This record gives sequence, C-alpha cells and structure tokens, in this order.
Amino acid sequence: MNLALARLIAGQICIHASMTGMRMAAPLLALREGYSAISVGLLLALFALTQVFLALPAGRYADRHGLKRPVKYAVIVAAVGTAVAVLFPVFPALCFAALCTGAATGVATIALQRHVGRAAHDATQLRQVFSWLAIGPAVSNFIGPFFAGLLIDHAGSEAGSTTGYRAAFLMMMVMALLTWLWVRQTHELPPVIAAGKKGEQKAWDLLREPHFRRLLILNWLLSSCWDVHTFVVPLLGHERGLSASAIGTILGSFALAAALIRVLMPFIAERLKEATVLCVAMAITALLFAIYPLMPTAILLGTCSVLLGLALGSVQPMIMSMLHQLTPPARHGEALGLRLMAINGSSVLMPILFGYAGALVGVAGLFWLVGIAVGSGSRIAFTMRTLEMPEQPH
Repeated sequence: MNLALARLIAGQICIHASMTGMRMAAPLLALREGYSAISVGLLLALFALTQVFLALPAGRYADRHGLKRPVKYAVIVAAVGTAVAVLFPVFPALCFAALCTGAATGVATIALQRHVGRAAHDATQLRQVFSWLAIGPAVSNFIGPFFAGLLIDHAGSEAGSTTGYRAAFLMMMVMALLTWLWVRQTHELPPVIAAGKKGEQKAWDLLREPHFRRLLILNWLLSSCWDVHTFVVPLLGHERGLSASAIGTILGSFALAAALIRVLMPFIAERLKEATVLCVAMAITALLFAIYPLMPTAILLGTCSVLLGLALGSVQPMIMSMLHQLTPPARHGEALGLRLMAINGSSVLMPILFGYAGALVGVAGLFWLVGIAVGSGSRIAFTMRTLEMPEQPH
C-alpha cells in the first residue's frame, strides 16, 4: 500500500465515521425521547434514502469530474447536517442529519472506489487495493459508534444527557471536515471518456449482463445482513439494559473484526476466488444469525459480533473486484452508482420492514428470517464459482 492509497483510506474513514457515529447515536437519542421501534426504523432508513436518488448521478458525475470535486461537496453536506444536529438535538434535526451524512458518504464512496479501481492494473491488484480500501469502512464502523458511545456516556453531567449527545454530533462534524484534508492532495487520473458521450448509453443497459445482475442480488443480501445487525443490536441492548458504551462496543467489535480480515486479505489475494469467498461467507453468516439472538450476555453478543464481522468483512473486496471486471472501465462510475442505488434502495425499506417485523415476530425472529434468506442466497454464489473473468487493464 502506497502513501496515496493510505490518504484515500484515511479520508474514507473520516467521512464514513461521521455517518456511522450518527447512525448509532441518533437512534439512541430517539429511544431516550420515547420514540418507537418503527420511528427508529424510519430514522435509520433516511441514512440510505438520499443515496438511492444520488448514487447514479454521483457515479456519472465522478466519471466526468474525477475524485476531488464530488468529495469536496460531500464534505460540505455532511458538515452541515451534523452541525444542525449539534444545535438542535431533536427528532426532525436527526432526520435531516441522517439524510445529509448518508448522502455525503455515498457520493464520496463512489468517487473513491472509482479512483482506486481505475488505478489498478489487473484482477489480482483489484482484489488487493479493494481489500485495503475496504479497511476504511471497517475501521470507521468502530471509530464512529465506539467514540460516540463514550461521549454520550461521559461528556455530559450524567450518562445519556443531551450534552453528551451534542458532543457526539460535534465529533461527527469534525470527522467529516477532516476528510478533505486527506483527499485534497490526491492527483487526479486523466478522464476515460468525454462528458458528451455519456448520453448515448443508459445505465440500465448494464443490467442486461446476467452475471452483473446476480452480483447485485448477492450484494443486496449481504448488505441486508449489515442493516439488520446495525438495527437490531441497539434494540437488543436497550431491551436488556445495556449502556450506550456497551452497545457501541458490540457494534465496534464487529467493525474491528471486519477490519482485521480485510487487513489480511491483500496478502492472500492471489489465492482467493471471489465467488468462493462469497459462498462461504454467506453460509457462515446464516449460521451466526441462527444463534445470535440466543446469546444472553454482552460478552457472548460481542463474540457473535466478532465472528459475524470476520465473515461479512471478507465480502466487499470480492464484490468490488468482480464488479470492476464485469463492467467496461469507462462506465465504472455508473456501475458503482447502480450498486449503491440497489443496496440503499433496500436500506430505505429494510429498516422500516425490520421495525414492523420486529414488532410481529420479535428480535430473534427477525434474525432468523434474514439468516434463512442469506443462507438460501448462497446458492447463487455457488453457481458463480466457475465464472472466468479476464484480467483487464484499468
């Protein structure tokens, strides 16, 4: 990993931590104020709502303008949203902050992934660089919830005070602003296509490729596992009387495990087959979801969280490598936008469905339903094991 890639990873960590910290703190504040699980589900859905509409335009914008311009705008939007939550820690402001930080993270992620993918030269290097880049969200999934939980418990006069929540939101604003300090020195790559040619192609044409469609389905199933874990752990912890720090630590342990497996993956990329990794990860995830809600203590919940992080943490680099090999280099931004739009379209609806399903079948039933779905979906990954993808320049 060179210095330029390290800077991009640091920038991704900062912008993503701004969102993950908000995504942990905002539901807890809503629960403290007496809002229901359904309201919390609606709040969590807003983190993905803007990405549904912005993902494809953001991909096209990145294809035209490169890395730094979309990242700069993303930083501004995230800083504004978190600042509003600092000044007005009420439910409507939390909804606004969710929209802003979610949109900013989506736009910045597409630009960063496109830039890194274009800099790679073959399939092996793709797996390596995306394994390094995937460390960013894993680390930020720890930094955001963990330190937000500490500030909520200890920054105010008492644990869970409004001052503590304001301190957490302020930290998320600072993290967003730090993103630009890391990214602004990056050298832009030359454009692949002229902007005027973009109108001749439709992004939906990419969906005619059957392997691309299957890859989106797998990505959706696996992202649902992340969504249900993020949604259910605060509810499970709240039901069992766990502190904000304990809940943040459980979520953080998941992130650390995902980061650990991603640190190891660049060194073994030559020995990995993307579809095989996906198939194994989905089977392990289904098993863990079967036993997760049966764990009675925070330590056992944390253990399941670690194991789940190891399984799901291996997934994103493989998906990103396959996506870049299955799509034309000139349309990587569009392909990334379609991917993000698909998974976040479901992320808008899934927390709402989680809220209703949790009310109907309980937390355990929700875990089991998603586990059955991802276990069944592993068959798709198994059928892609024989897929041969050419080594192509980027």
